[in-house]
Amino acid sequence: MTGKRSDYLSWDEYFMAVALLSGHRSKDPNTQVGACLANEQNRIVGVGYNGFPLGCSDDDLPWSRKGHYLETKYPYVCHAELNAVLNSISCDLRGCRIYVALFPCNECTKVIIQSGIHEIVYLSDKYKHTDPVKASKIMLDKSNTSYRQFIPARDSILLSFR
Repeated sequence: MTGKRSDYLSWDEYFMAVALLSGHRSKDPNTQVGACLANEQNRIVGVGYNGFPLGCSDDDLPWSRKGHYLETKYPYVCHAELNAVLNSISCDLRGCRIYVALFPCNECTKVIIQSGIHEIVYLSDKYKHTDPVKASKIMLDKSNTSYRQFIPARDSILLSFR
């Protein structure tokens, strides 16, 4: 072969794959969400996944989705987007893109906007009819923060350790 490969990953495919792979670190039995931050030079500057705060045992706090609020995961879980921002290797995230499996909730959207991230690339918007996602889109539109759905050109990427 004399030419370069033609089936290499696009930047969007690469960063979304990193986000999805990061989600596999989550111990949440229902929803594994990952996020990947990329700067304008297409360098990864942060990754995150949904999980409990540092020092909070995955065995001591609840993973339930239903029940009394304090007996569910919701008051305790840090979302992937927040963790990607907090784990970033850069203090300045202006101009970065964040790749996420799910469209961000309103709380993560506040963090995204405040950190200067200029674009959200999401895979699924399955909660688009919920108030937190509606609030997210209102804030994103008012702050001129762009968002777009990632439409994959391929069905899967196979990773093998052998």
